[in-house]
Amino acid sequence: MATLTKNPNVNKWVDEMIALCKPAKVMWIDGSKEQLDMLREEAISTGEMIKLNEEKLPGCLYHRTKPNDVARVEDRTFICSRKKEDAGPTNNWCDPKEMYAKLTPMYDGVMKDRTMYIIPYSMGPIGSPLAKVGVEVTDSIYVVLNMAIMVRMGAQAFKNLGDESDDFVRGLHSKAYVDPEKRYIVQFPEDNTIWSINSAYGGNVLLGKKCFALRIASYQGKNEGWMAEHMLILGIEKPNGEIKYVTAAFPSACGKTNLAMLIPPEGYTKKGYKVWTVGDDIAWLKPGPDGRLYAINPENGFFGVAPGTNEKSNYNALASTRKNTIFTNVAINNDDMTVWWEKLDKNPPVNATEWKGEKVNGPEYVAAGNKLAHPNSRFTAPAENCPCISSEFNNPQGVPISAIIFGGRRAKTAPLVYQSFNWQHGTFVGSIMASETTAAATGAVGVVRRDPMAMLPFCGYHMGDYWAHWLEMGKILGDKAPKIFNVNWFRTDENGDFIWPGYGDNMRVLDWIIERCEGTVDAVETPIGYEPKPEDINVEGLDGITTETVKDLLSVDRDLWKEEAKGIEEFYQKFGEKLPKEMSEELKNLEARLA
Repeated sequence: MATLTKNPNVNKWVDEMIALCKPAKVMWIDGSKEQLDMLREEAISTGEMIKLNEEKLPGCLYHRTKPNDVARVEDRTFICSRKKEDAGPTNNWCDPKEMYAKLTPMYDGVMKDRTMYIIPYSMGPIGSPLAKVGVEVTDSIYVVLNMAIMVRMGAQAFKNLGDESDDFVRGLHSKAYVDPEKRYIVQFPEDNTIWSINSAYGGNVLLGKKCFALRIASYQGKNEGWMAEHMLILGIEKPNGEIKYVTAAFPSACGKTNLAMLIPPEGYTKKGYKVWTVGDDIAWLKPGPDGRLYAINPENGFFGVAPGTNEKSNYNALASTRKNTIFTNVAINNDDMTVWWEKLDKNPPVNATEWKGEKVNGPEYVAAGNKLAHPNSRFTAPAENCPCISSEFNNPQGVPISAIIFGGRRAKTAPLVYQSFNWQHGTFVGSIMASETTAAATGAVGVVRRDPMAMLPFCGYHMGDYWAHWLEMGKILGDKAPKIFNVNWFRTDENGDFIWPGYGDNMRVLDWIIERCEGTVDAVETPIGYEPKPEDINVEGLDGITTETVKDLLSVDRDLWKEEAKGIEEFYQKFGEKLPKEMSEELKNLEARLA
């Protein structure tokens, strides 16, 4: 098939990949409905995909991965910068020459009895000054069909690149033999290149996602004066029709997707408040012509965790999965070919196929302590399906950001909400984020780990340099910089139960944040930042939550924070001379205020 571009840089690189992988067939993905329909039919006929109930879940497909290939693998993920110090202490590093030498033989002839699909794609709206182009070659039809949902894919993607530019990200993926011992997800930041082999799971193989949109893009952003962040983007519309946009960063399982698609509580809805989703996972931020910070969502779909998603926890996310969605590693209800996962409802299907493919009696299987769906099972859903998708979703200029929100899961330390004193202090607040681990990252569950700006696994260069870039961006933005906040929905009582109701009621905290951005509400200065007066958090219509409860949720325990400061000091030591002096100053200032 003829190439889709005249760009010699793209064509030369593609030819090199064909020569290396030696595929039986080559297919350029043009993004047309005809081609995608044909690929879906092929995937169904080979059994790689299973067609779901066309009436209840139109256009939806099911896929299962191998049990050894169900999550991102941080220990097999590398940043291969030329100098080791540029990768920093939080990334796995290998010399690029050495890594190319190790992987090249693994790709040699790996596609000899397979089709190579060449996927051109745009991260961000076509024609946006903030968008970037990637080309992924892969031997996985699953990758093609997921990328069709997650990015703006096909011939149109080359519009931003033009016929001469070399500024595109080169992605090479082969599922090879799905061998966990030879699994590598490798970023070469200076080469604009990503190589992934021996995985067929989303986060490791949809190279536009974390690999490009965060690891490579964060490095590009540092060099080009913008930011690639692991953040949702949300619009809050007030009764007068005015919309304020915020971004927010949370480690996994801290309610990020739930916040991105929040439905305001009844009292707010009656007054005319609305919430609009621009993005649920990644934000690219760049100063606009007016000096404010603007954000686009580089993605075009949601790659969400299924378990725990239900009508109550996230109505809009569930609604997004009702058509043209790919489900991975959930359970199937064989009676009507629909899907099920833990906490979807209380009725596991009797005639079920669990995620590994075994037919079981659902209720009995669950009662015996088994999971029908894998804890990290996923849905890949088009953003346009979301009932609260923002009308600005495809705006090439992006949306202006008023506030940046950090958060994590802390049982006792962090209060419900506080505001940083300024941008520098806000960078410090982001750098000390900590949370309890979850199933989305392989490893122990429930351990507190530091995850600065929720970027620990995704920063494509040295974290110390990353904080320095944040500080630099603050200087560029000056008094037009967004205000920075920290939230914690997860404070617990003496029984270990959450005190704050969370979900839609988080709107009450967002409301205060917006008022702070507008300068229409006061705050109380504490050793850690500015906090609301308890009576300024609206608790109207909340069961069992009074202004007194809010006061408790806002309390700052100095002894706990002194312990916290020790933990921060220890964490900062990792970064040696690359730790910006401003971060050490902020820590000293915190200790002084606590004393």
